[in-house]
Amino acid sequence: MADPQPSASSRRLVWLASDGDGVPLGSAFLRLFEREGQDHLAELELNVHPAERRRGVGSELLARAVAGAEEERRRCVLAQAGAGTPGDRFLAARRFRKVLTLTYARLALAHAAVDRAAPTDAAMDTVTVDAAAVDTVTDGPPAGYRLRSWDGTVPDELADTFTASRRAMDDMPMDDTDYGVVVWDVERVRAAAKAIADRGESLHTVVAVDESDGSIAGFTELVVPGDGKGDGQHYGTGVLPEHRGHGLARWMKAEAIRQARERYPDLGGLLADTADGNTHMRAVNDSLGYRPTHRTFQYQLDL
Repeated sequence: MADPQPSASSRRLVWLASDGDGVPLGSAFLRLFEREGQDHLAELELNVHPAERRRGVGSELLARAVAGAEEERRRCVLAQAGAGTPGDRFLAARRFRKVLTLTYARLALAHAAVDRAAPTDAAMDTVTVDAAAVDTVTDGPPAGYRLRSWDGTVPDELADTFTASRRAMDDMPMDDTDYGVVVWDVERVRAAAKAIADRGESLHTVVAVDESDGSIAGFTELVVPGDGKGDGQHYGTGVLPEHRGHGLARWMKAEAIRQARERYPDLGGLLADTADGNTHMRAVNDSLGYRPTHRTFQYQLDL
């Protein structure tokens, strides 16, 4: 099957497995990236019901998906699995190679804030710290910069400079992943915000503005469930190379935390996932009180 509503940047192929009576056994979703910079890439999500595993269902779904990627002339297929899970073992046994490790971390918001002395190799649990510390970070802005924020789609007067700031993610550490480069334009920025709104979620963006010319030097994005409950999810955080070294990433993220805490009293926490090779962003998260919860591996099959 094919995705009935492809986006401007990707489309999906879908395979469903069932037994002779039509009972579902598993599924495979293959996302085909279409835009320049990533049109060599496919991303696989494969699931088999636990009771149906070790019967060849997953292998058959994988074979169909890989054949689909080859027909679409893709260079590689990416897939992600939690460390130590059946999916981890399945991919490792089928010519996929491990190319990236992601650490997931959570900041508990009930009494959450910035702890400047937070250790960088904390145990995998949550943390409660002094709430006044977030304001300590936001009260001391780096010279020459100011913060601005908005909800949903970027304001028209900032659309061009915000789009230009997205290149801050171009050199994000991805280890051995053949991920390519995401090429942004204003249309894509607006489409991404619309997709989040269409899911019923809220997108909040905080940016650092260079006061010398009004351009955006860096950004951080947070997506919150529509009902304001559960956990919010950090999306991208980036600072342009020419503006690094001023603490902008931590400053912006601290402001996002402060806003989330004030605006969503029922929000339980904030989630972030960071490549292990991205030592700078991991240090930022550690200093803000985020604590690791689990790790996943990115696998790649070269075609």
